[in-house]
Formats: sequence, C-alpha cells, structure tokens
Amino acid sequence: MDIYLFEFALTFYFAATIVGIIELFKGTKITSRIIISLAVVGFVIHSISIVYRYATAGHIPITNAHEATSFFAWCIVLIFFILHIRYRIILLSSFIMPVVFIIMLSSTLLPRDIKPLTPVLQSHWLGIHTVLAFLGNAAFALACVIGLMYLVQEHYVKSKNLGGLFERLPSLQTLDEINYRLIKIGFPLLTLAIITGALWAESAWGNYWNWDAREVWALTTWFIYAIVIHTRLVAGWRGRRAAVLSIIGFLTIIIAFFGIKLLQKGLHVFL
Repeated sequence: MDIYLFEFALTFYFAATIVGIIELFKGTKITSRIIISLAVVGFVIHSISIVYRYATAGHIPITNAHEATSFFAWCIVLIFFILHIRYRIILLSSFIMPVVFIIMLSSTLLPRDIKPLTPVLQSHWLGIHTVLAFLGNAAFALACVIGLMYLVQEHYVKSKNLGGLFERLPSLQTLDEINYRLIKIGFPLLTLAIITGALWAESAWGNYWNWDAREVWALTTWFIYAIVIHTRLVAGWRGRRAAVLSIIGFLTIIIAFFGIKLLQKGLHVFL
C-alpha cells in the first residue's frame, strides 16, 4: 500500500514540476495556485505513505536508501511550505519542485524492502539524529535554491534586462536575507545532528568519532556553512559569495547522501 501512496505522491510532484516550468516562462496567479495545490496534495499523500510505512515497519522509515531519500524529499517540501507561508515567493515552487521530484524519482530506483532493524539501529538515537540531520539538510537545500535564484536575479540586474523573471523574482537583498536565515536554521540542526551522531557512535562502537566517510563529509559541510556565517558576520560577505557558498555546501550534502550509498562504504551505508 505504501508503494502506491508513494507513486501517487511522485505523480503529483511531477505535475507540480511541469506546471512550475510553465510558470517560469509564462506565469499567472492561476498557475501559481495550481503548483501549490499539487504540491499540497502530493505532500499529504507522501505523509500518509510515510506514516503507513512507519506502522508497517514499527520504526521511523529512514533505515534504508529508499526510505531516507523519500524522507529527505518530504523534509524539503515541509521547509518549502513554511517558507512559502512566510514570504510568498511566487517562483520558489518553480525552482524547488524539480529538485523534490528528482530526489523522489531517484528513490524509486532504490530497494524498497522493509527489513528488521540491525542491533545498531535499535536505539533512541535513530529518530533524534536522523530527523535533525534531514531537517538541517532540507534547510540547506532551500538555501541552495534561494542562492540559485539570487544568481539568476543578479544576472538580470547586471544585464539590465528588467523584464521577464526580474519582475517576478524578489529583490537581491530579500533573497540574500532569506538565504542567510535558512543557513541559520540549518546550521544548528546540523550541529546537533553531528553531536547526537557522536553520542550514538559512542554507545554503538565505543568511539565518538570513527572517521567514517559520511562523518567526514558531514564535518566538511559543517565547516562550509560555518565559513558562510563567519565571513558574513566578520568580513561582511553577502550576496553572490554567500549564494555560491550555499550552493557548494549543498553539493557536499548530495555527495555524502548519494555518493557514499552508491559506493557502499563506511559505517553509514545502512542509513
């Protein structure tokens, strides 16, 4: 049943993506409402599929690659809705829904079997550590998209092309401020995820840090976003530099999330 629910959610996300692409070229209030409506329906069905899988498995469904990828997409949509309610950025859905659809689509290529938890995963840290990590990464995903929107808007400003998307995108200052706020949300969540992960590692393997590939990439990501915050506060880095760093930071997350799973190396391959 959860498979059918997942596929339905994927279908609505796909429809939202198509309408979002149309919105980029010829947007109206109607298309904007259609995108949000499709995304809402997809999110509700997606949520039901996760709850159903939780009831079936008896634990939070993030213990294999398919579940983790699906939950990651769910977290991104959740943060997107919060951002949409707060700022009402019309074109944000056109940029973020393709990302969500691609992540969901990649999830369909991964094994969906529900297997019993290994002893390591039978821990209260499972939900705490992973949910913190996914929510933090979702905030960084939105920061990356906002960064891309900033670069697009900057291009229009520099080329003095003040029509088309320029009129529908927020100002550079607004995009820069939203980007920074998202990083300020994601950074403490990532910090807590690393701390809880270290506590979990100590209880499972006797060491707080094992220099596992995922741990190294998580620390690398942490340093990148720490640099973003530090340079903004101390050196006054804003705008383009902050946007580019937020994009680079999210790329490290994608490498850690998908690359390590494909290579099947390290202690985190079960997640």
